[in-house]
Amino acid sequence: MKAEYKPYVDALIELAIAEDLGDGDHTSLCCIPATERGRMKLLCKQEGIIAGIEIAQIILARLDPDVKVELLLKDGDRVKVGDIAFYVEGRLQSLLQAERILLNIMQRMSGVATQTAIYADRIADFHTKVLDTRKTTPGMRVLDKMAVKIGGGENHRIGLFDMILLKDNHIDFAGGVRKAVLGAKEYLAAKGKNIPIECEVRTLEDIDEVFAAGGVDRIMFDNFSPELTKEAVAKVAGRCQTESSGGITLETLRDYAATGVDFISVGALTHQIKSLDMSLKACE
Repeated sequence: MKAEYKPYVDALIELAIAEDLGDGDHTSLCCIPATERGRMKLLCKQEGIIAGIEIAQIILARLDPDVKVELLLKDGDRVKVGDIAFYVEGRLQSLLQAERILLNIMQRMSGVATQTAIYADRIADFHTKVLDTRKTTPGMRVLDKMAVKIGGGENHRIGLFDMILLKDNHIDFAGGVRKAVLGAKEYLAAKGKNIPIECEVRTLEDIDEVFAAGGVDRIMFDNFSPELTKEAVAKVAGRCQTESSGGITLETLRDYAATGVDFISVGALTHQIKSLDMSLKACE
């Protein structure tokens, strides 16, 4: 895990524990002795890419510092029905408290990783990389971003703070592409900040406006057809990175990759996923 992700992960885990445990896991407290120890296994019940094992270990250790985890798989491994990801031994009350929290996180992360792998594999023979977006579940963005990387994709910006992305509304309110780009450059210089600038374009003429303002780190082609994207890539001519975005599906992914664009951003990696089925089961 990246160091900058840890505060977000820790905060999410604390929230998940608070909302699930409340004033106590009364079901476990009423029938499981506090000192009783046991063993459980993480059982995969669906084919896909597993993700979230690292986070599961953090959750388990948070609820029981003496827990022992035996890893059989690692994040990014392809799993099939019946595979066991890990065994965990510890106080049964703690394991039962951790069960739903770690499953919720692992199932979602594995769903994102599996979806991403499908898209990444589809264009593996091109230089184009699949990017995620900010279309994530609130509070879980860094986990979604981690899952995308595990699945073979690449991360776009984390939030509004680590890249300037001039989109249609910014450009319209600023008075056009050239003014928006110049404003971004002036702002970064005044603030002494060094973060990338990306600018969305809606026409081939907008590309000229970007470079008339001194250029940017990346140009995003918004809702271009594959044919228009090919023209746009040629017009940029390697002067900066290029990205396609807007309505690109698994069926059209290769058409866009064939244009020579550097990146394709796909919101579906995180907002149209199906969680991967798995369970935490008692064992000897």
